[in-house]
Amino acid sequence: MSKLIGKRLQLAALLLGPWIAAGAAPTVSFDWFEYTGKDAVFEAPLPAGSYRNPILAGFYPDPSVTRVGDKFYLVNSTFAYFPGIPVFESSDLVHWRLLGHVLDRPSQLRFDGLDISRGVFAPAIHHHNGVFYVLNTLVDSGGNFISTAKNPAGPWSDPVWLPEIDGIDPSLFVDADGKAYVLNNGVPPEQPRYDGHRAIWMQEFDLQQMKLIGPRRVLLNGGVDISKRPVWIEGPHLFKRGEWYYLMCAEGGTSVNHSEVILRSKAVWGPYVPYENNPILTQRDLPKDRAHPIINAGHADLVETPDGTWWATFLGSRPYDGVNYHTGRETYLLPVTWKNDWPVILEQGTPIPYVATAPKLPNAHREAAPLSGNFTWRDEFDRPELNSAWLQVRAPKQRWFDLAGAPGRLTIVPADERLDGKGNPAYLGRRQQHLTFEASTSLRLPKEPGVAAGIAAFQNGQHWYFLGARRVGDAVQVFLEKQSGTTAQQIAAATLKPAAEIKLKITGQGRDYSFYYDAAGWQPLLKNDDGSILSTEVAGGFVGATLGPHARLER
Repeated sequence: MSKLIGKRLQLAALLLGPWIAAGAAPTVSFDWFEYTGKDAVFEAPLPAGSYRNPILAGFYPDPSVTRVGDKFYLVNSTFAYFPGIPVFESSDLVHWRLLGHVLDRPSQLRFDGLDISRGVFAPAIHHHNGVFYVLNTLVDSGGNFISTAKNPAGPWSDPVWLPEIDGIDPSLFVDADGKAYVLNNGVPPEQPRYDGHRAIWMQEFDLQQMKLIGPRRVLLNGGVDISKRPVWIEGPHLFKRGEWYYLMCAEGGTSVNHSEVILRSKAVWGPYVPYENNPILTQRDLPKDRAHPIINAGHADLVETPDGTWWATFLGSRPYDGVNYHTGRETYLLPVTWKNDWPVILEQGTPIPYVATAPKLPNAHREAAPLSGNFTWRDEFDRPELNSAWLQVRAPKQRWFDLAGAPGRLTIVPADERLDGKGNPAYLGRRQQHLTFEASTSLRLPKEPGVAAGIAAFQNGQHWYFLGARRVGDAVQVFLEKQSGTTAQQIAAATLKPAAEIKLKITGQGRDYSFYYDAAGWQPLLKNDDGSILSTEVAGGFVGATLGPHARLER
């Protein structure tokens, strides 16, 4: 997280700390939080000169990448989580370090009332003449916009809105003559012929005035072959290599039929001719019963390295039963092969490898937090600012957590807002990055009743678990709530003797989720519950599950 963000958080802690200390509200404090991932597919040692896919495990969808000198920068979608749009830096395309977020000020966002899979859709990052540009769509809350920064760590500008264009997935292309263009997915130029009929539009963009100019034209209607009724052409990127302009798009929707297609032209406005062997990336033609499948592959971006090789970042998902997955859409990396001046990411019928030969580039970020493979991540809450792995649900209206009042602990003021609401609950979530994992914490309840606190496993407002503790008379009740649909139900409970610290743990192994409390050793509250409520297939939407501390006022 950037120094500027850290200073802002420290200032907020100073403002909040005395209020908490004065006892203006009951508080919950967490001593630590630990997450461990243990996926079987990551267990084998990594050969020298290789890397693991995904390069960003867990909910890191819609990757867009650009290069500046010998450094690479990558952004992802965050939908209605805050802060929005992480910005990563790498020198080798494999090891990434989080610099900050494009949307790190609540004033930049209007997330009120949005479902978790609305908000910040697929961003695209670009660099030109010392300025970084991120184009994005704030769905249901403002439309398309651009934010800029001189430093990718921030601060990023407030959004510059683009009201002239509808649809989603804007991206920027700057030609050799300095002319700039904005592409996006929009409604077709005719009455839609079928459900999912979309078009790719382009319009010139004035970089000085930061506004669209000139006529808006269709580059691609429907998809590669409209006679086959292709759906959801989106995620457009335009780039140039040699004498050719290339238009690359996602096609087929974000589920199992997802793919990436390519077209080219010798003129920026086209006409664009499709590659005869499209798609250049998909996993939809592979056997469904294959071992350790990766599905949903698409939404790619290309980047050229200093040594002249080309690489693709794209999204994919890892189901535990061929269909269901809780880790969302993750970021993958593969080399690009050029065939007769056409870029091919992966030959059709070829599975995405979990281990591949790494780019021959220097690595400057080996000490960065692990983002792939098996690892243990622990937050001792001993830093003045919040660890950058934590996310909030929607942009906060007020600050409800503190790290300064009780050093070495995370203090939370419980909120009346619940996980099934449309506001900002007192919940900090970090991404579930493995199919097999453990997440645990230690907390102190306030002396007063009327507060519940613990760990949540959250997919969206209608699909979550809450493993909590509350005071009941002279005892402590540990309980488990589950919501799948419109109503939350308590499905397990146990009564404990009061203790200074209460330890709770959630484990997951594919579909099976188990819940534990510590009473002279870990005791099961409920084992092997059907956790598929946290899967995208069941819950819908575009995000992955998150896990973390949650506190609320009891009603």
